[in-house]
Amino acid sequence: MTGSTPAPFTVDDYRARMERAVRAADEAGLAGLLVAPGPDLVWLTGYAPPAVTERLTLLVLVPGRDPVLVVPTLEAPDAAESAGAPALTLRDWTDGKDPYAAATGLLDAGGRFGVSDNAWAMHLLALQKALPDSSYASLTEALPMLRAVKDAAELELMAAAGAAADATFEEIRKVPFAGRRESDVGADLADLLRRFGHSQVDFTIVASGPNGANPHHEVGDRVIQDGDMVVLDFGGLKDGYGSDTSRTVHVGEPTDEERRVHDLVRAAQEAGFRAVRPGVACQEVDRAARAVIADAGYGEYFIHRTGHGIGVTTHEPPYMIEGEEQPLVPGMCFSVEPGVYLPGRFGVRIEDIVTVTEDGGRRLNDTTRDLVIVG
Repeated sequence: MTGSTPAPFTVDDYRARMERAVRAADEAGLAGLLVAPGPDLVWLTGYAPPAVTERLTLLVLVPGRDPVLVVPTLEAPDAAESAGAPALTLRDWTDGKDPYAAATGLLDAGGRFGVSDNAWAMHLLALQKALPDSSYASLTEALPMLRAVKDAAELELMAAAGAAADATFEEIRKVPFAGRRESDVGADLADLLRRFGHSQVDFTIVASGPNGANPHHEVGDRVIQDGDMVVLDFGGLKDGYGSDTSRTVHVGEPTDEERRVHDLVRAAQEAGFRAVRPGVACQEVDRAARAVIADAGYGEYFIHRTGHGIGVTTHEPPYMIEGEEQPLVPGMCFSVEPGVYLPGRFGVRIEDIVTVTEDGGRRLNDTTRDLVIVG
C-alpha cells in the first residue's frame, strides 16, 4: 500500500523534520542519513512505498544538500504525491540500471552514515561494496531520540489512539470470557480496535490463568475458566500513531491473594507515573515502579522493563529501564507497565501510555485501573 501519513501534517512539517534529522546527524558526527522504507521514512516524508518490494528506495539526507529520495521509476508517481514530496528532490532509476549509482554519487565515499534499522541487508551491502571506505550505524544506535519528542499535532493523534484503545477495553469487558478460548477474545479485541479507528492491529495478548505468568503469551487455544486472572494487552496504529494498554481482569470473584497482587501492581504503576517529570532520567521511572514491587517481596517476579517509547511504531526509544540516563523531555510518550508474574499460577500487568508535560506527566489511557470482574 502506498500513500502518506494522514493530516494534519504539511510539507512544512516534513521539511522541518528532515532539517532536524540533518542537524542531529551532523551533531552526532555522521556524514548523513540513509532512510529505507519503514516508519522513519513515513515520519520524515509522509511516503509509504509498497510493503513488499526488492527495489531500492532510499532517502538521502546529507548536511549542506537538499534531501533526495531515490526511487524506482515505476513508483515515482506515488512518491511525488506524498505530502513531503515538495520538500525534497526525487531521483528515479529504471529496471536494468544500477540503482546504487543514483545514491552513491550523493555520498562522501569515506563517510559514516546512520541507516534506518529496517534497511535491507542486500541494499546496505551493495552500498558498502560501491563505497568500501564508508561505514554505517543503525539509527537506533546513532540517533535514538530522533522521533521521541512529539509536537502538538502528534500528541493529538497519540491521545486519539489512546482513547480508541480505552473504548476497546470498555467494550471487551462486556463480552463473555468463561468457556471461550483466548483466541476468541483476542479476535474480539482486534475487531474492536478496528471498529474504533485502528488501521493496524499489532498485538492482542489474552493470557489467562497460568498463561498470565508469560508477559508475551499473546493468545492460544486455552479455554478461559471461572476463577482465572486474565491479562489483556493490546494496541496498534490509528492514523499512523500507536496505542498500547494493559488491564488485568478476573473471571468471577478473585481470591484475597489475587486482589493483593493486583493492588500491588496498581500501586507500582501509580508510583512510576508520579515519577514522570522533565529532566528526570528514564531509569528513575523504572526504579520508582520496581521499588514498590520489590519492597512487597515480589521483586523477582517483575521480569521486564517498566516501559518503552511509542509513536509511529508501538515500541521505540526511549526505554524506562535501569541504566537509561536519557532525561525526560516534554512531548516524549512511553508506556508505564509494571507487572508481577507468578509461574504456573497467574500474572498481573497494568499499562498506560504517558506523555511528559512541562510539570509532570499526563496519561493517555483513562480506563479504570481497579480489578475488573468479567463473566
